[in-house]
Amino acid sequence: MILTVLGSTVSFAPLGLPIATAGAQELPNATEIAPRMYPGWNLGNTLEGGGTDNVYTNNGGLGAEKAWQGTTTTQAIIDFVAAQGFKSVRIPASWVMGHIIDAEELTIDPFWMNRVKEIVDYCINDGLYVLLNDHWDGGWIQGTFKKDISESTVTANCEKMKKLWTQIAEVFKDYDEHLLFAGLNEPEAETEAQIATLMTYEQAFIDAVRATGGNNASRTLVVQGPNTSIELSSQYVDMSKFVDTASKALMIEVHYYSPPQFTGVWEGPNGDEPFYFWGAANHISSGTYKKYNCTWGEEAYVREQFQMMKEAFVDKGYPVILGEYGANWREFTNSSIQKKHDASLWLFHKTINEEAIKRGIIPYVWDINNPNRYGTGGIMCIIDRSKPSVFDTNSLDGIMAGVEAAQWGGPTSGIKKVLTDQSKQQATYNLMGRRVPSNTKGLVIVGGKKVIK
Repeated sequence: MILTVLGSTVSFAPLGLPIATAGAQELPNATEIAPRMYPGWNLGNTLEGGGTDNVYTNNGGLGAEKAWQGTTTTQAIIDFVAAQGFKSVRIPASWVMGHIIDAEELTIDPFWMNRVKEIVDYCINDGLYVLLNDHWDGGWIQGTFKKDISESTVTANCEKMKKLWTQIAEVFKDYDEHLLFAGLNEPEAETEAQIATLMTYEQAFIDAVRATGGNNASRTLVVQGPNTSIELSSQYVDMSKFVDTASKALMIEVHYYSPPQFTGVWEGPNGDEPFYFWGAANHISSGTYKKYNCTWGEEAYVREQFQMMKEAFVDKGYPVILGEYGANWREFTNSSIQKKHDASLWLFHKTINEEAIKRGIIPYVWDINNPNRYGTGGIMCIIDRSKPSVFDTNSLDGIMAGVEAAQWGGPTSGIKKVLTDQSKQQATYNLMGRRVPSNTKGLVIVGGKKVIK
């Protein structure tokens, strides 16, 4: 493709790789691809980098990729990520913040678009699934919920949303189901009125992508829960309210950083202490460090939170994206304390992955490519992309242990096909617990196990 931009002629590589198709396909739906997507990894602090003073300008340029971290993304880096066992990459991206050549039309800089496409293609080359979003993006829409949700503002923002996503969707319309779009990141909606506005924006996103046709007509799209909060999403979001011309092609996204005293750099409002030790087995029983044990937010809390998402969405046919989770890996001078903390990181990541996957939730670990723990401040960095090498083996090993321990969707993933003569040997029940003839077709219970006949 050749474009002329501000008097300059720009040559681009052909859009699409072997996944491109001559005509539109009916892509596998959300429930079909979800089991193939875990575990996930974030290309964090990279394509979403820049400054809020760049909103509606083209001042970010290609240098924005290294504004918040120092490594240019390469095929070798993505190869390394895939080699660690990740099946999916979430690509947070800015568009309005620093990559707009015409503010009125919201025209995306083609140089930037091509760079985003290159990185998507690195992932596709390795058979990875890709979740491409519009991240914080200077807060052009995500930061407006508490400021202005008047009818005129919402209408104007919907038009901007459609202009933005129409351009992105057109570039990728021939890609297959390995590419998913996410309309936002962490929308700051909390009240019922703000949440209603959020759903209006997300409907504009869905409409824009579907209108481009091609494979976008059936591509899986991801909408974000209010504040990407599990509680708010479970209570207020009804996915069936979205109007979608595609069938079973929506997922919902939430994030998980609980308890914040453990997962982040904690500066408590009342001078309360951070948490360094997560999980009862890793608590310190006495001495100076006992006050740093987690007092909430451990294994049972994780199960409770994820079960809410399963019941609110997964059980109704909407897979869940856990778009971000993670915990800061901290550094201690005391070796025995370091071991307890390392074990806490391992257990946290194992638990998140195991409990999420069992409930049909796809987890994406947050990773910012900054291999410096800053003492007890800590950092969320799994992979040092500058080498590349694994920086935080505790967390990575925990992730993969959780994946190994989990069974997608829980016991239902253990469905077995049995021979008719075997099933006749035991009573047969339907999923309501009622006894049915042994020759009943479909999903039934035989001998206490779900089977397909």
